[in-house]
Amino acid sequence: MSNKKIFKLFIVVLAMNIPFLGGAQAPLPSISEDFKRKGFHVDLRIQVMTPQALRNFADELAEFGMNTLVVEWEGTYPFKEHPVISNEFSYSREEVIDFISYCESLGIEIIPLQQSLGHVEYILRNPRYSVLKEDRKDISQLCPMETVEARKLYTDLFSDMAEVHNSDYIHIGGDETYLLGHCEKCSKKVAEQGKSKLFVDHMKMITEIVIDLGKKPVMWADIILKYPEAAGELPEETIFVDWNYGWKVNHFGDVSALQKEGFTFWGAPSIRSHPDNWYMTNWTTHFRNQKDFVPYAREAGYEGMIMTSWSTSGVYGFTWDVGDHVIDMEQIRNTYPMAGFRILIAAFAQALDQEEPLDPEAFVVNYAQHRFGLTKEEGKKLWQFLSVRPELIQNGKPARSESISEIRNSYGEAREMLYKLKPKTNLEEFAHFKLMADLRMHYLKFKEVEAEYNSKDYEREDSQELLTKLDEIFEEAGELNERFAELHQDFLYDAEIKDQNEIRIQPVEVLYSRLSKLKGVK
Repeated sequence: MSNKKIFKLFIVVLAMNIPFLGGAQAPLPSISEDFKRKGFHVDLRIQVMTPQALRNFADELAEFGMNTLVVEWEGTYPFKEHPVISNEFSYSREEVIDFISYCESLGIEIIPLQQSLGHVEYILRNPRYSVLKEDRKDISQLCPMETVEARKLYTDLFSDMAEVHNSDYIHIGGDETYLLGHCEKCSKKVAEQGKSKLFVDHMKMITEIVIDLGKKPVMWADIILKYPEAAGELPEETIFVDWNYGWKVNHFGDVSALQKEGFTFWGAPSIRSHPDNWYMTNWTTHFRNQKDFVPYAREAGYEGMIMTSWSTSGVYGFTWDVGDHVIDMEQIRNTYPMAGFRILIAAFAQALDQEEPLDPEAFVVNYAQHRFGLTKEEGKKLWQFLSVRPELIQNGKPARSESISEIRNSYGEAREMLYKLKPKTNLEEFAHFKLMADLRMHYLKFKEVEAEYNSKDYEREDSQELLTKLDEIFEEAGELNERFAELHQDFLYDAEIKDQNEIRIQPVEVLYSRLSKLKGVK
């Protein structure tokens, strides 16, 4: 057997978590040195992991051969000069420092991510920073023309992060800045100089702050690829991250053109992204994303790969008081917590460490055998379950099927197939698949009732029948909430688990209240 084949065998053993020759696991040499950065992105906007869960996750990443963890702290970071930014789930400085030190002991470098233009609702919700708003109501973005106040704020924030983090890099965000040119001052500059200049002038200021702190700036690539005209004004140290979640290459713009200007690129696939939610994960898209994008990134000369995992879409709803004052904000979309996605992380590790593209079905079958003790045929059944084509329900109607009942019957068959599988090891991990399936069925039952309520045939006297169905859904929701809490105990904070369960059942409660009132109206 050749050395290359031996290395491949070692990597498969590592990814599947199989003790090799009875010995303990240890990080093994990669067969591919194409990617200097092999890492993961942790989204702590919601579903905030406990300190111990973060450590356990770091252990897992180290076993998979990862050397980088990009942490999007958002409101969980304990800023010294700006404590108002920190939320109820923020870590202490000791917890952050201890986690960074622990990761470094595993050979994992922690790169902090601090958004600096878009996705800053958690900053702009506070009156202290209202002068920075690009729009009074859409507070997702700060105004890039407010340079004096922005420089003061971000000098403080990045100085704090540079003090605590030992990495040579700081991720400055910069993605999805959809309000570019929105306000009067920005609109005037765009008319005179273009959106690229507006964007680059602000991000150049941010990169200079980071570079002056002795760090290298990392930023998402979507906006600069869309508006590349002024890209050459950014410092050459800037690293762009091309995030691609299953679409064609150069989705945002011509990557090679910026590479020719001397800029370095990293790539970023995803294991949780739109339109994933609590009730639906597009497994095949994520597997295919790894199969296609990792080889492309290797061929295109990307120097790093960072797997993203989004807990929410980053879009929020608000409760307002007079004067555009935010009382509270709530995320619009939630995904199933990251605890249920080890199989995709393992697939990513294998995709990075082999020359040929990942074969998703073969990977899942092998994973099922070695991780869960299933037979090869049972592994194929698991792949069939994961391959069920997800179908969104939009405006109360299925995207493809004739009815929600048709979706529920079809998915019920897949769920039944999953439940027939009897894993022998890592039962808790397998239990996440079952809970996901049951949450999906629970959701479809509710959507059926909701569709009946919205039907042109609905009459007030039908309310009691629908209420009876909702009573059953409520009872089932209680059981699902208990399972959710048990599976995520010690992974998420108790308050976060409670919040997730409450948000998930809220649509049922709203419809129940409306039906209860209608029942008695003649």
